[in-house]
Amino acid sequence: MTENEISKIVVDAAVKLHQDLGPGLLESVYEVALAYLLMKRGLSCVRQLPVPISYDGLEFDEGFRADIVVNDLVILELKSVANIAQVHRKQLQTYLRLSGRKLGLLLNFGAPLMRDGIVRAVNNLPE
Repeated sequence: MTENEISKIVVDAAVKLHQDLGPGLLESVYEVALAYLLMKRGLSCVRQLPVPISYDGLEFDEGFRADIVVNDLVILELKSVANIAQVHRKQLQTYLRLSGRKLGLLLNFGAPLMRDGIVRAVNNLPE
């Protein structure tokens, strides 16, 4: 399954979850529920995955924690805020670059409509 195929399933599940639960809950609630929905749809999910990084010749076992990694290909960064800030977008781009993954989705469950809370980020993803 490609990154783009996975992202379609993720967006569909995120919209359903947002419709069912509504906006404004803690990120951890959306994280566990979204992972459940995605696994129910046949995808593998790892929550709070520690991602190692290299810097200045050193290896750090835990450079950051990805909220959810789907099929070891797509990083999901979940938020529950009034508005997505530029720093959230940059955070996801950095996660993609440091992990070597090609696609990430920033999902803001604090948005009144889920479609307004989805940001797609790519890192050398072929068309």
